[in-house]
Amino acid sequence: MSLFRRKDSPSWWIELKAPDGRRIQQSARTTNRLKAQELHDRLKTEFWDQKRLGIKLRHSWEESVMRWLEEKSQKATLTDDKSHLRWLDPYLRGKYLDEINRDLIAMITTARQKPYEIPRKKGPPRRIAPKPATVNRTLEILRAILRKARDDWEWINHCPNIPMLKEPARRIRWITREQAILLLHEIPDHQRPMMLLALETGLRRSNVTHLEWTQVSLERCLAWIHPDQAKAGKAIGVPLSSEAISLLKKQQGKHPTWVFPYHGRPVVQTSTKSWRDAVQRAGITKGFRWHDLRHTWASWHAQDGTPMNVLQELGGWASAEMVLRYAHLSTGHLAHWVNRRSGLRFMETTEDFPTLKKKATDKVA
Repeated sequence: MSLFRRKDSPSWWIELKAPDGRRIQQSARTTNRLKAQELHDRLKTEFWDQKRLGIKLRHSWEESVMRWLEEKSQKATLTDDKSHLRWLDPYLRGKYLDEINRDLIAMITTARQKPYEIPRKKGPPRRIAPKPATVNRTLEILRAILRKARDDWEWINHCPNIPMLKEPARRIRWITREQAILLLHEIPDHQRPMMLLALETGLRRSNVTHLEWTQVSLERCLAWIHPDQAKAGKAIGVPLSSEAISLLKKQQGKHPTWVFPYHGRPVVQTSTKSWRDAVQRAGITKGFRWHDLRHTWASWHAQDGTPMNVLQELGGWASAEMVLRYAHLSTGHLAHWVNRRSGLRFMETTEDFPTLKKKATDKVA
């Protein structure tokens, strides 16, 4: 048990042995040795109370964040989680987990909804009001950490309820084949083959832009996405259509590693100004994103009668719930039952409506 300093930090650090035998190091967040010693002695007393008297040790928000990040280091959306955690830090820094109550959560929810400004190179800063979905993603991280601390780590006995904001139901954005052709003619040349593959396979943006030749077998008409590249964390086999094979053959010889190189490197950003301008020139509704190409691929499949379970496997979705978003576009299997309905039947007839009405009255009588 000691106080020490690190070369990369002016603050004092505390090293203690926890009741469960773990060696704990944490910053005292002060350059004053006396204050650091006071914190050290207080933590030492809390450890003793926990071990001898069975009193549960109080854990800080910072401790929970560090453990969360360590356990979720392989999470595909960890970068987004870190962004939300950075926003939460000023409100929860220095708080113990048992101090996070409903009042504090309500205050955080209100603060997260306030508009904020983004500076521009030219002109006044851009003012943005966070959408309910953005607020909810931040609250979900807070809720997930508190539940983890309660259920898995047993650091707290209970966690407060965290209500989410109501999110408006979003429509699936997709374009017709005619609109896709118009857009293909408008986008930059280097984006055209990537867009074509996205429409043929339904692959996500990064899986297309960073596709390597080691992930493609033209002989077997197959490509594959490694687990660390998939959103669900599971490997995905991607059957390639004849159009996709023809497209990939045209890319051979351009780069030894990347399938779609741009100046010798993979494309990092697709939703650029040139993309937005191309969408506008093609006459497509403003706001059509690159990711909507995946929605378009799935929508076309649903309209062509691909079974939902097959579509789920082709798209690499972890749950059937995600695929049901496209179910309303697949109604061919219902046509037979529509014609068998037992409701009113408006057939061609030479009889006028009064005669039909009299027949209906006689039947009721």
